[in-house]
Amino acid sequence: MAGGLLHMAHPAITLSGIAGNIISFMVFLAPVTTFLQVYRKKSTGGFSSVPYVVALFSSVLWIFYALVKTNSRPLLTINAFGCGVEAAYIVFYLVYAPRRARLRTLAYFLLLDVAAFALIVVVTLCGVPKHLRVKFLGSVCLAFSMAVFVAPLSIIVKVVKTKSVEYLPISLSFCLTLSAVAWFCYGLFTKDPFVMYPNVGGFFFSCVQMGLYFWYRKPRATNAVLPTTSDGAAPPPSVQVQGQVIELPANTIAILSVSPIPIVGVHRIEVVDAQHKDAAAAAEIVPAAL
Repeated sequence: MAGGLLHMAHPAITLSGIAGNIISFMVFLAPVTTFLQVYRKKSTGGFSSVPYVVALFSSVLWIFYALVKTNSRPLLTINAFGCGVEAAYIVFYLVYAPRRARLRTLAYFLLLDVAAFALIVVVTLCGVPKHLRVKFLGSVCLAFSMAVFVAPLSIIVKVVKTKSVEYLPISLSFCLTLSAVAWFCYGLFTKDPFVMYPNVGGFFFSCVQMGLYFWYRKPRATNAVLPTTSDGAAPPPSVQVQGQVIELPANTIAILSVSPIPIVGVHRIEVVDAQHKDAAAAAEIVPAAL
């Protein structure tokens, strides 16, 4: 896309790039509500830092790809924004996290965002011929994007097993579907397979998630047991909501790819007793956009 984000010589490329940026911008800001809760409680509680560390790695990886490829302004702008947002999330998490979680977060950050990224940069610039760098780096981005597809697969399996969509937000799934379409079109119009192909899978998984939501959206009496990561905390109690018993986990994790691929997962479920509010279950989601 020579000429930048607003160049209209190729309107299809420009419009798809702008659409992808706008949607991804909103997805990057989705965890703000999570951190508002953290700020009010002065504690991270059961929230995990893994999604933010992974999101930061994906953002810097796509920034590097855009710089090596050149003429990829939409990729560069949205991932630069995402990089700053995810870094802010991590710093905020470190401020309020307990010591054990803080040390684990720092270890993840140094291993993935520093060491792994530095290794990729060195290999790309020193070990790969210049004319093959875009292909090599694009393949790395593609492989990483495909790797995080395990997140939606695990969520889809849980929805089918529990027949519950308490932790599958339809609004975010819809936005990520639009994001996949926008970035697929951008990759198609710019003839960039490393942007185009991952979004085929992203669109498919988002559509599956929305289909499951409408199929299982009616509440049923069942036990919803969610995947958790333990931080040494005591197991949380069960809460009965309108005849449905939900065993609340210590925490759950959501990993959303920060490439063009929409990956939806669970971060945390919070069920409020019906005596205080109408039976509600709110899922805090960690997004990622390209």
